[in-house]
Amino acid sequence: MPYTIIPKESIPALRFPKSDVLPEGEARKERAEKLYKAMLLGNGYKVKVKIIFEDLEGIKAVETTVWETSEDNVLLKGGVNLPVHAVRDVLL
Repeated sequence: MPYTIIPKESIPALRFPKSDVLPEGEARKERAEKLYKAMLLGNGYKVKVKIIFEDLEGIKAVETTVWETSEDNVLLKGGVNLPVHAVRDVLL
């Protein structure tokens, strides 16, 4: 899937789809596991990951450190929030 890499500082200006970009079931479970691992890597080792996500204009990616993840949001380094339902994949 082609995507555009953007700086994390651009994320607050983006508009995201209202529904989840992944089908229910295994894909969402795998996304949650990858986000949790990314959070552990970010907090423990300051490792950056690539998050591929979708906004209303298309597919984008950001390379950053994940500080926290919840059921609804991913908190990135610098206090930037990304909605979980917009995340397509996390490359560890």
